[in-house]
Amino acid sequence: MDDSDDLDEINDPEELLEMKVDGLVFDPLTNTPIIILKDDESEKTLPIWVGYPEATAIALEMESVTTPRPMTHDLIKQLLDHLDATVNHIVVNDLQNNTFFAVISIEGPSGPISVDSRPSDAIAVALRVGCPIFVAQGVIERAQTLKPPVEKGEEGDTEEEQDFRKWLKNIKPSDFGNMDQ
Repeated sequence: MDDSDDLDEINDPEELLEMKVDGLVFDPLTNTPIIILKDDESEKTLPIWVGYPEATAIALEMESVTTPRPMTHDLIKQLLDHLDATVNHIVVNDLQNNTFFAVISIEGPSGPISVDSRPSDAIAVALRVGCPIFVAQGVIERAQTLKPPVEKGEEGDTEEEQDFRKWLKNIKPSDFGNMDQ
């Protein structure tokens, strides 16, 4: 699938914010894994709820754990290497009905392509290939309406929301623990 025209529309540097994986945590209410993306300059954070397999793949890469056989995202990296293709970057480019969307920007022998992806898979690939992770500014703005909010406290927040913000700010990747169950 070649969506490079769609990707070019959001590739304006002023529309994208580079973020890094700041950690993996569990939602204290649902025990669902959350990837925390953070911008070092503005300190904006973006939580993305993901499944256990994707969180495990990300945690293994963050901790530099090698598995005896390639996991799916390792396989993708190997395929790209053998096809002489490079991942330029990934973009979390949309948020609809509490679901995030992403694209992986790839440069191959036949030219650039962008591939639709779940953000968790795109992030797992980005960590393996060492490419930048971008988030569209509009996604960050729309994500502020997700509950529980992750930006700094606002008047009228419940005590639970304030506690959640404090918890997100202080969590470390090592707090994520072992996800194999």
